[in-house]
Amino acid sequence: MQAAPLQSKPHYAILDGLRGVAALIVVAFHIFETHATSHLDQVINHGYLAVDFFFLLSGFVVGYAYDDRWGKMTLGGFFKRRLIRLQPMVIMGMVIGAIGFYFQDSAIFPGISEIPLWQMLLIMLIGCTMLPVPPSMDLRGWGEMHPLNGPAWSLFYEYIANILYALIVKNFSKMALSVLVFLSAFGLVHMAVTGTNGDVVGGWSLNAAQLHVGFARLMYPFFAGLLLQRVVKPGRINNAFLWSSLLVIAVLAMPRVGGSEHLWANGLYDSLSIIFIFPLIVYIGASGGLKGKNESRVNKFLGDISYPIYITHYPLIYIYTGWISDTRKPISEAWPVSLLLFVSAIVLAYVCLKLYDEPVRKWLSGKFLR
Repeated sequence: MQAAPLQSKPHYAILDGLRGVAALIVVAFHIFETHATSHLDQVINHGYLAVDFFFLLSGFVVGYAYDDRWGKMTLGGFFKRRLIRLQPMVIMGMVIGAIGFYFQDSAIFPGISEIPLWQMLLIMLIGCTMLPVPPSMDLRGWGEMHPLNGPAWSLFYEYIANILYALIVKNFSKMALSVLVFLSAFGLVHMAVTGTNGDVVGGWSLNAAQLHVGFARLMYPFFAGLLLQRVVKPGRINNAFLWSSLLVIAVLAMPRVGGSEHLWANGLYDSLSIIFIFPLIVYIGASGGLKGKNESRVNKFLGDISYPIYITHYPLIYIYTGWISDTRKPISEAWPVSLLLFVSAIVLAYVCLKLYDEPVRKWLSGKFLR
């Protein structure tokens, strides 16, 4: 049975652009992370908060797209739409991870060349389903739930958020949703401030500690985004893309707070940024319009590549990390390769978008969504 057709809504173009800005910062963050000795000296220090920003954006957009459509849409129709939007690039990310896997054998990833092909392909197939694997099935020793493409862990939680929304939270009143968001904020602050690392980094491994981090990072931003969409009416703000982009860059590029002696201070920065600044950024972005063709094109390009670049760039980072571990080159010497990696990640994302993601989603929509 095919899902009923739904009339399309105008979308928030600036929010698409902001997602792209954050995704590019994630790529740069992972490049610099290869050269860091710890969280304390990481360049673009808070780039990991882009994930939490993505969750908040997702909650806002899902609420805007579907809250008023449940009388015309079944649960099956909702899940079909979300799968068609997300799953094709999940599969592509796993395939790219598999293609690049045997190029990663290095001092930091020893023994990769000895892993049998069938084992790697099994992990790829499991990854294509979004099911996580336990640390015992990891291929490189990092304990990732998706060893061929680490950042897919956040898509695992994205799917959980969509399931919770569709089955339960869509029926919450504003008061009930506010209570959920308040409790989730408390849990986020507690996790960030009392954690052993003084930040919200984590969520990518299938063990109790990492699941705690993952759910703490998911619950507040996603459902706060949903609440924001329900209770706040966007205003009119001039130059909204400029101001909101600068805020995103400032939050993610902020140097480490508190040093090694006051880890709680950085945890407080992380949680307060997620709780207060990210909703403000989304409000600003939703309250503005685009001026001229150039700004529209920039936002469209950034929005188009945001998801593809996030879900396909990390196999390149694995290879780069192995190369740095073997050569021990500092960023001052490795920057040409770093720049090539950054550009290659953009090109790879765009090629995947145009030659695979858009055609596949169009075909799936035509077949299953009429």
